[in-house]
Amino acid sequence: MAGTLPETKQDAETLPDAWDYKGRPAVKSSSGGWTSAAMILGVEVCERLTTLGIAVNLVTYLTGTMHLGNAGSANTVTNFLGTSFMLCLLGGFIADTYLGRYLTIGIFATVQAMGVTILTISTIIPSLRPPKCSPGSKSCIPASNKQLMVLYAALYLTALGTGGLKSSVSGFGSDQFDESDKKEKKQMTKFFNWFFFFISIGSLAAVTVLVYIQDNLGREWGYGICACAIVVGLLVFLSGTRRYRFKKLVGSPLTQIASVFVAAWRKRDLEPPSDPSLLFDIDDIVGDEGQSKKKKKQKLPHSKEFRFLDKAAIKDSEVPITVASKWHLSTLTDVEEVKLVIRMVPTWATTVMFWTVYAQMTTFSVSQATTMDRHISKSFQIPAASLTVFFVASILLTVPIYDRIIVPICRKIFKNPQGLTPLQRIGVGLVLSIFAMVAAALSEIKRLHVARSHGLTHDRAAIVPLSVFWLVPQFLLVGSGEAFTYIGQLDFFLRECPKGMKTMSTGLFLSTLSLGFFVSSILVAIVHKVTGEKKPWLADNLNEGRLYNFYWLLTILSILNLAVFLVSARWYVYKENRLAEEGIELEETEPSYH
Repeated sequence: MAGTLPETKQDAETLPDAWDYKGRPAVKSSSGGWTSAAMILGVEVCERLTTLGIAVNLVTYLTGTMHLGNAGSANTVTNFLGTSFMLCLLGGFIADTYLGRYLTIGIFATVQAMGVTILTISTIIPSLRPPKCSPGSKSCIPASNKQLMVLYAALYLTALGTGGLKSSVSGFGSDQFDESDKKEKKQMTKFFNWFFFFISIGSLAAVTVLVYIQDNLGREWGYGICACAIVVGLLVFLSGTRRYRFKKLVGSPLTQIASVFVAAWRKRDLEPPSDPSLLFDIDDIVGDEGQSKKKKKQKLPHSKEFRFLDKAAIKDSEVPITVASKWHLSTLTDVEEVKLVIRMVPTWATTVMFWTVYAQMTTFSVSQATTMDRHISKSFQIPAASLTVFFVASILLTVPIYDRIIVPICRKIFKNPQGLTPLQRIGVGLVLSIFAMVAAALSEIKRLHVARSHGLTHDRAAIVPLSVFWLVPQFLLVGSGEAFTYIGQLDFFLRECPKGMKTMSTGLFLSTLSLGFFVSSILVAIVHKVTGEKKPWLADNLNEGRLYNFYWLLTILSILNLAVFLVSARWYVYKENRLAEEGIELEETEPSYH
């Protein structure tokens, strides 16, 4: 009987905006959901384990095995991490414009696996490392250009893979849930909670287990495990191909920004009309394209700032609207969306300094730890890089304290149901980073005092009889600062980015991390050059240097940066308030984490 026949694929409920791997409408019951999301989540956990497993302990490898100086080693680490995050912008552009998220993840995970494999091989083949020697010995030979070339090739292949992979994982994971279905919409929210939880687990494993293996069993074992992990993650990811839901390419928001500027520049000699209703807007687009754009975008009112960009929406009598490309004519809504992004630039720029401070925790703070007493008992000593575990511990403590204690208090004080606004949270993070640098400077002064009192100033290999736990406050303060700044930044960019440019939010956030690491590299290079070799702040032998002065410099720069941030935050008007002033209600949409 017809009622007992099994449901065919043609009869099953399909999704209007998602397709399967063969390009057919995706069947809701047999695609997407938690199973698909878990396979995608697995590759991100492996990426986090791999990248952090290399980065947190890299400075000790460069100084101890490759015999590079402290300043050069610190810059290599920060350039590696900075490049990884900056390449997220490239990965996002490629995914949104050309390849789609699935292919982007698959290709860049393979690139990362290649990079880590080369890094592992370089730790096995003796000719790819300089000969072993005692730290500080005159017989120590720095790595040759050939050896460094192999090392850098491995690191930057890994960085390229990391950037491309990280840019698409969260977006492709959210594609597996149907936002029009209330049940799946709730599941998508839970997916992001689990996403953050599992990458934290990957981070914990990296800074504890992997670092211990690298220090006690050998780098080849530690990096080999990283290579195996990313390959396993890639295989698990590929195994879910038949179940994934695929979305159409939407184009990169970077293209929209560029097209508005190009169109405005082409009409730079024209004067915008006094009546903004005469400018080209969504309502002027006809046909299916116009209807589609109206659904995807919220019409925005005209604003008086950055009027030069209004020229992009001037109707040109010589070029009919029907044939004008976006590089010649932009809608007023497109222009206003670009203006929204420009208004966020001061906040974006002033958060870079936090990540510059953060960068020191993976470089000089680890170098400090290698010179101190790290024994918990006679038989066990903490790996220097494992002190970064206090980052995670601090975040895990700060988040519940904020939710349970700070939010209720702030609700009463600021009358804000969320507790602190995104900009207030960022401000708290910046203040904590200042205290972290003060703590770092004071702990270094204490360490040097103990080293000098025991006559260890000129002994690079000596262990200063001072507990490594003197460094814990700076790790805890930066970790707490990260909890405030990270979530504040993400909330700010997600909330303030235009509806049609939500993919920009993650890129803006990750670019501040990238620039923070690059600014750290520039500062280290300048300080190292200016202070010279006679009275260096950043000496290869920390006991002969004045690292505390570098921390004081970061403290001063952070205070100045905080002042600029406070001015820009006071000037900033949230999008919701700006639209309310114009009598326009903000569309109720779930924040996109793409």
